[in-house]
Amino acid sequence: MSPDSAVDEAILDVEQQLSVLFNRSRAVWKEAAEQVHPELQPAGYKLFGTIVRLGETNAHVLAELFEMDKSAVSRQVRMLEEFGLVESLPDATDGRARVLVPTAAGLEKAMAVRESNKSRLRGALSTRSPEDLRLFAEILSEISAA
Repeated sequence: MSPDSAVDEAILDVEQQLSVLFNRSRAVWKEAAEQVHPELQPAGYKLFGTIVRLGETNAHVLAELFEMDKSAVSRQVRMLEEFGLVESLPDATDGRARVLVPTAAGLEKAMAVRESNKSRLRGALSTRSPEDLRLFAEILSEISAA
């Protein structure tokens, strides 16, 4: 087997494992969304998680980050507000604009789900060294940027 074909074969293995990971991720997002609120959709959960991570953002930024139609983002944000997970506040730098921030209740729910996910990952990766995990994170970053 030539070095190039060995690399191609290994890349196919990576591609297959990424497919499995993405399918599992969808199931995890669905489960996490239900933990946050029984009516929250996985797409809403991803937006909610990003609002929590950023601390404050707006619908335009979310639409760009997720390459979603702004009306779809608006519908999900409206549900997040109805569920008491986020609130829309006037932008301090531009009074005409609005920013989305997590509520205290939203932060509490997000942290509970985050702990659950961290526990799951710890169980799967605890035998790996910190160096291996950093390399893994670097590889995932490279794949994400491709």
